[in-house]
Amino acid sequence: MPRFLHTADWQIGRRYPRLEEEDAASLFEARFAAIERIARLAAQEQVDAVLVAGDVFDAQTISDRSLHRTFQATQGFKGPWLMLPGNHDAALAESVWHRARRIHAVPDHVHALIQPGIYSFADAGLAILAAPLTQRHTHDDLTAWFDGAATPHGLLRVGLAHGSVSGILPDDIDSPNPIAADRAATARLDYLALGDWHGTRQIDARTWYSGTPEQERFKDNDPGNVLLVTVDGPGATPIVTPQRTGAHRWLQLTRTLAVSSDLDALLAELESLPASCVIELTLAGELDLAGQQRLERALDRFAARQRSLTLHDDRLRLQPTDQDLAALHADGYVASVISTLRERQHGTADSDNTQTAQTARDALAILAGLLAQRQDAPIP
Repeated sequence: MPRFLHTADWQIGRRYPRLEEEDAASLFEARFAAIERIARLAAQEQVDAVLVAGDVFDAQTISDRSLHRTFQATQGFKGPWLMLPGNHDAALAESVWHRARRIHAVPDHVHALIQPGIYSFADAGLAILAAPLTQRHTHDDLTAWFDGAATPHGLLRVGLAHGSVSGILPDDIDSPNPIAADRAATARLDYLALGDWHGTRQIDARTWYSGTPEQERFKDNDPGNVLLVTVDGPGATPIVTPQRTGAHRWLQLTRTLAVSSDLDALLAELESLPASCVIELTLAGELDLAGQQRLERALDRFAARQRSLTLHDDRLRLQPTDQDLAALHADGYVASVISTLRERQHGTADSDNTQTAQTARDALAILAGLLAQRQDAPIP
């Protein structure tokens, strides 16, 4: 009864230029930690092999140090790791895979399947039909030859490929490399392990995308898993069980604040989120001074629990109430400035006016904070 893990799209070396440096560095490290979790899971489940369906590396230019770290992270499972080049790490004439071998980074238990062909692993009960990408993009179905390929009797026929299942996945995926939707049936495969779609997805009973083991973008397609696959024998229907490996969830939240209960609901929602998420929060609407101060304090606490928090609040206006202004004792020239800033918050779609509105809101918040501090300061 062969059992194996199916994973893909590790994207080792991926960078996050839009995030703060500290957060980006942590997410860079998280991808190595994901491999270590996969190795522990493989050892715990006593699988026969780990199949990696492409894009082990995010680019051909990954550093030698990262190459060594990638393969060292597999040491927790000494069984065979079967790795396929994808579109990001295609097996070019001179590729990251050749460099990894040249610097002696690849251990004996890791098998880089950089040539199309049948690779037999009798101890694991597997005959792997590998369709590595030898260039970043192709318009040909590199799995077509599976149909006529003969494999050793008694071993599972397992396809390993990286690309887009024709007619099923969206047109805007990373790679156009086509794969026939019925390839598992036409090639008499017991299982077809695919990479390129970064979420976990079943195509049919024998064809699956594992998705990336560590989420790395704002897309809700069930990322952060590997697949535990058990097949009783040739011809049997595989039993596929997703196993959670991701440490970070990526969430995009867009909320509009109109009344005080909206702020209450937002803060309750943020408190309910698990720790170590990557959050992009977009806020619109308006707040009074008390609400603004309450939001700022809450976001400071919330950000400390999360891996990253990016706030977009250029459409959130600060609208001091008459009670706010009375409490701040804002009169005379200060009251006039506050009134002007309130008016200038109403920007338009024009970029200059939008920036003016944002600047006015920020200035109003700063001025209100200074006035509040003055009110709290002791009398000399």
